[in-house]
Amino acid sequence: MNKIVPDSLRDPRIETKQLRIGDLEFEVDCCGEGDRLALCLHGFPEHSFSWRYQLPVLADLGYKAWAPNMRGYGNSSKPKGVNSYNLDTLVEDVAAIIEASDCKETVLIGHDWGAVVAWHFAINDRLPLSHLIICNVPHPQSMQQAFSWEQLKKSWYIFFFQIPKLPEFLLGRDNAKGVGEMIRNTFVNPEKFPTEIADVFSRNANQPGALTAMINYYRALLRRGNRSNREGETFPIIKTPTLMIWGEEDVALSKETTYGTEKYVENFDIRYLPNVSHWVQQESPEEVNSMISAFIKDESIPFAH
Repeated sequence: MNKIVPDSLRDPRIETKQLRIGDLEFEVDCCGEGDRLALCLHGFPEHSFSWRYQLPVLADLGYKAWAPNMRGYGNSSKPKGVNSYNLDTLVEDVAAIIEASDCKETVLIGHDWGAVVAWHFAINDRLPLSHLIICNVPHPQSMQQAFSWEQLKKSWYIFFFQIPKLPEFLLGRDNAKGVGEMIRNTFVNPEKFPTEIADVFSRNANQPGALTAMINYYRALLRRGNRSNREGETFPIIKTPTLMIWGEEDVALSKETTYGTEKYVENFDIRYLPNVSHWVQQESPEEVNSMISAFIKDESIPFAH
């Protein structure tokens, strides 16, 4: 078992366990007990460690708080082949993890790719959710409608990732040091992402097969027939109460991609965080945690200071 997060950075309240689901293993960071699940899904090129600031807060609210390493990440299984990473499959992973928790109620929280999966989980109404929390990824229909030339330029990397092997080679150089540096360099305040934290994400990406698995999410997304909802189809209205938290200094996604989300979500709130990057729950954990806490307690959601 690869030790990606050193003991010196581990929160003693968070324990890590391996969950066997079918032929796959999922590494899950766990905090708290109870029959209500708060499931946190990380993004690219991240790790369950991305939720280190949220899990204890969710546990204190009475939730069994879990942050799995998605397939391809951490010490979770890394199945081969692009088709192993299509959206329908990723949604089924989440359903299986929820069922394995034996909880009666689920709050689903997603950031980046985890938020893409969370959106599709809710759109498809795969299992009941009490609350949905989305960090810095637009609803797929809002994204389609806001896809301007400006957004196309921001999304260049998605097309670059379609090239075989070259992205892995470039990101994997120097023990994937550039992965952690990329995250730090896109923080508004890089001091909040010191070298020892960046190194966790580089070690994660440097495991055998990890970069290919991570990039296969993007490759599968653009393959015909591999999207949960095809272009041109109308998305069902999401009935689950939904909170979107958005760091305004996102280098990959423009604020405009959030506009109009209320048309696709029946019960919707959004909170913008100025001077905060794409990595919102890591860069501004206190504000994000206060928003999440108020939302799932059905209290008034604070605005950014």
